[in-house]
Amino acid sequence: MGNILALVGRPNVGKSTFFNRLTETRDAIVDPTSGVTRDRHYGKSNWNGKEFSVIDTGGYIQNSDDIFEEEIRKQVVLAIEETDVICFLVDVKEGLTPLDEDVADLLRRCNKKVFLVANKVDNNARIADVNDFYSLGLGEIYCISSINGMGTGDLLDDVVAEFSVIETDDNAPELPKISIIGRPNVGKSSIINAFIGVERNIVTPIAGTTRDSVYTRYNSFGFDFLLVDTAGLRKKSKVYENIEFYSVMRSIRTIESSDVCVLMIDATMGMEAQDLNIFSLTEKNKKGVVIVVNKWDLVEKETNTHKEFEEQIRERIAPFRDVPIIFTSVPNKQRIFKVLETATQVYKNRGKRITTSQLNEIFLPLLTENPPPAHKGKYIKIKYITQLPTAYPTFVFFCNLPQYVRDPYKRFVENKMRELFDFSGSPIVLYFRQK
Repeated sequence: MGNILALVGRPNVGKSTFFNRLTETRDAIVDPTSGVTRDRHYGKSNWNGKEFSVIDTGGYIQNSDDIFEEEIRKQVVLAIEETDVICFLVDVKEGLTPLDEDVADLLRRCNKKVFLVANKVDNNARIADVNDFYSLGLGEIYCISSINGMGTGDLLDDVVAEFSVIETDDNAPELPKISIIGRPNVGKSSIINAFIGVERNIVTPIAGTTRDSVYTRYNSFGFDFLLVDTAGLRKKSKVYENIEFYSVMRSIRTIESSDVCVLMIDATMGMEAQDLNIFSLTEKNKKGVVIVVNKWDLVEKETNTHKEFEEQIRERIAPFRDVPIIFTSVPNKQRIFKVLETATQVYKNRGKRITTSQLNEIFLPLLTENPPPAHKGKYIKIKYITQLPTAYPTFVFFCNLPQYVRDPYKRFVENKMRELFDFSGSPIVLYFRQK
């Protein structure tokens, strides 16, 4: 459950370049699956050992024909509501513009920490041009060049100093944290009410470790877990027209504070781009996931409808296809407890430990029979496998030429592993290393 940094500012001041610098150039910790996500405006970053999430608000503006003050204003407001620290980027080359003044006006009134960042200070001659920006009344100006990285270190030192250290309650029971996520109006609140409404008295809200995550303890019918109180249950200030940005932004904290995410989609709409964005966030955060197709009672049925529907979803979410899919109807209480059973099972799958002896006695022979394809006449031999002690299943395969193991083979290994050990709903990470 981390801290969130938002990058705001008008178009073309270099927010995306700065975002890429923060999220992709950390050689050691780069997410190896970054290519799979469809969402290029959210990423993880790490500075001085502090991990945080970065959101580039600029990536979400669509209508680029006119000067869209209104769109930018909405994003700034949303960033103020949803994030911990804000970097406001301005462009030294172009100097101060009226739009910068409007954004600064909003930021001065908010109670979040704001860093004023002058970008494109590529040479000393430009440092003098920065002084105009003091008139924005946002205090110290950080001069950076996001292209070559100059000045970003000092800025990040001060940014991470602002992040709160997350206090955890050592006496809190180690229970699965399950959240219900999805776009607005797919039925998140109704399913939560359906769970809780059964026996209201057994539910005790446990205040979350951070400002805005409330965990509700659910203990009944043999289930015991914490329900992460999600955006659907928080006050909605105003639903912005740009629903895409809104629901991704609202889901981020919820996803980061859960172990298993139940992604609800609307059966009448199918799996839409927005659902995929939210799905890719759970994948990026290595959370367990269950897909719930709600409002199934409203769909015209033919003989194979749910098989076909399920197959379409799996095609959309590939390559991570091994995800339980449940069809529900909340008003009819149809398969609602199946959702809880499955989420609990996915939680177990995500925490599963396979012993080194099992890996090497059962699984290794399978790979010896189906070795990676030879590369330029060189044969790749996998000699030893072990699981790392991480929160989600991570395996290391020691072999002689790890650099020649290609993605299709990694997928083959992952699929075999899922067949053999049942990791349904949980992401798996595989590393191939030199012995």
